Amino acid sequence: MDKNHLNETQAEQPRTDKPVEVRSWLVEEFAARLAAALGGITGERHSVEVSVAGEQPKEGALCWRQPFSGVAGAMWIVAAEDSWHNAGACAIRAAGIDQGGADQFKSEYLEILRQTASGIAQALTQRFGVEFTTAGGEQDAPRLKTEWGAIETTLAGAVARIAVGFEPELLAALAGMASSASTLHLETTGEHNPQGSTTFDLLLDVELPVSISFGRAQVALKDVLKLTVGSIVELNRDISDPVEVIVNNCVIARGEVVVVQGNFGVRIQNVISTQERLRTLD
Repeated sequence: MDKNHLNETQAEQPRTDKPVEVRSWLVEEFAARLAAALGGITGERHSVEVSVAGEQPKEGALCWRQPFSGVAGAMWIVAAEDSWHNAGACAIRAAGIDQGGADQFKSEYLEILRQTASGIAQALTQRFGVEFTTAGGEQDAPRLKTEWGAIETTLAGAVARIAVGFEPELLAALAGMASSASTLHLETTGEHNPQGSTTFDLLLDVELPVSISFGRAQVALKDVLKLTVGSIVELNRDISDPVEVIVNNCVIARGEVVVVQGNFGVRIQNVISTQERLRTLD
């Protein structure tokens, strides 16, 4: 082997390891975000076990492809019928409904996936310092070259096993972003994983006021005094613009209005970065 070829081989070796590190971190992060989404919907804590080296999903499973804005490739979330059925049924029971059909279970399961994907986008934003958002998402047939990991959680005694996969294009893009920094620690640490902190656990039951803003308007006092039943106040937001989710007077996310079990809700589409949150406080 000549010297030039040896140097090229040594130079290429670190890059081949980066996607593996990124994938391991993504699987661990997915488990944490899935647990958070399940907890937020059901009001209970759920333990989640992780297997980084997962197997290719079997035929007949529900496959969800989730791309992210500004980066190539996508994440895949796959579950067999009994697993997504168990997850959806758990969410239905948490809402006080004893019985439900397959369509309801699927709808609730997909809502869990959307919240988990939004959490991953937030984690990517925090990790790489670039704004990531979920870009659509759809059911599709999984691609053969996807790298898979397995997630397993117990929901009211029923096991839900979920395979999470990442297309090579996504791993390569994130690995390239990681390589731009001098040193990038991809292992989950207490600094980036507050759920592992005892102090953080003490704050989990603290209740915070959450409000939804459809828009704002500045109106002269004389016009305010003229308001009566049936008056219309024009807001500074187009009908297609997302609404803002506000916690303690700070905008933390944006999303679209949905109806859940006869009640209005908001589906999170974009979690705001820390820097932008600080700007909303000005």
